[in-house]
Amino acid sequence: MYYLDYLKLGLVVLVILHHTAQPYGPPDWWYVQGGDRSKLLWSFTVVNGSFFMALFFAISAYLLPPSYERKGGRRYLLDRFRRIGAPFVFGVLTIVPTLRYLYHHAYGDYLEFSFAHLWFLEHLLVYAILYAAWRAIVRRPVVQEPRPLSGWAIAGFTAVIGLGTYVIRMKWPVDTWLGILEFIQAEPADLVQYGGLFVAGLLAYRCGWLTGISRRTGLTCLAIGGALAIAHLAVLPELFRFYGPGGTGGASLLWSVVEGTMCVTLSIGLVVLFREYANRPSAFLTRLGAASFTVYIVHVPVVVVLQLLVRDLAVAPLVKFLLVGAIAAPVSFVLAAGLRRVPYLRAWVGA
Repeated sequence: MYYLDYLKLGLVVLVILHHTAQPYGPPDWWYVQGGDRSKLLWSFTVVNGSFFMALFFAISAYLLPPSYERKGGRRYLLDRFRRIGAPFVFGVLTIVPTLRYLYHHAYGDYLEFSFAHLWFLEHLLVYAILYAAWRAIVRRPVVQEPRPLSGWAIAGFTAVIGLGTYVIRMKWPVDTWLGILEFIQAEPADLVQYGGLFVAGLLAYRCGWLTGISRRTGLTCLAIGGALAIAHLAVLPELFRFYGPGGTGGASLLWSVVEGTMCVTLSIGLVVLFREYANRPSAFLTRLGAASFTVYIVHVPVVVVLQLLVRDLAVAPLVKFLLVGAIAAPVSFVLAAGLRRVPYLRAWVGA
């Protein structure tokens, strides 16, 4: 399934660009502060945030059942701790201190400790453990039973994601982070999307949806999600007058439903797009794809260093974004490839 590897590769590049845009567009906190902001880059990060991490969870979930069937519960868990837990520890001991040092060197302040972008690895490991617990309770193999995925099922799932997101944001608005069990770093506002797409990925394996969903249905979803994405890229500041980050009001409901719709339709649409048009072997893309998990782990310090280097350039934020992104992506892949070649580091960087 070359297309899944290529899709993950594309998503990792999108993650790099998303973090590259942080000091130049959205009003969020980032390691590099100050400077002008671009409405287009703000819109870019909002559109990305609506689907790309949720799609990562769906793809990861799709690959779990066959792994569990091949290895059994004990070997499966050991493998998850090796493939996810070890890189998480590596990142906490190296990447996080590097980011804290860069911020202190630039601004003189000390950051409160956080796992930064490594929260994703935490969640992957938690979901993998929960899946193993479920399989231990059920105690029966997963048998693939191809079933059609109807438009009504997609619409119903989209509604569940949107309404579930609205409910959880009544208490925890967007950009509210907390520590579940004082350790698991999470933004509750997005957990319905992440958990929902994870469950959808498990069902997609069992029901054969990735190969069974029709080209027409997939491209229809892509058209709907793409139209919403383009509209928000074009006029997001105007649309945001009608949206709310949380609470019980209609503005929060509207944004939860719109964001949930983009999440589901873009996820389905991109899977089908890559399946139909990017499913041929490529030695170059395969090598890049093999390093994509390591790239996710190491890319943020690369991005931050470059952002600090161009911080005082008298150019538009969009120019800084293009400059940093054009350098950060290849440098991150080269760094990841180099780390994966070091014998004693391979197991710690996701190789």
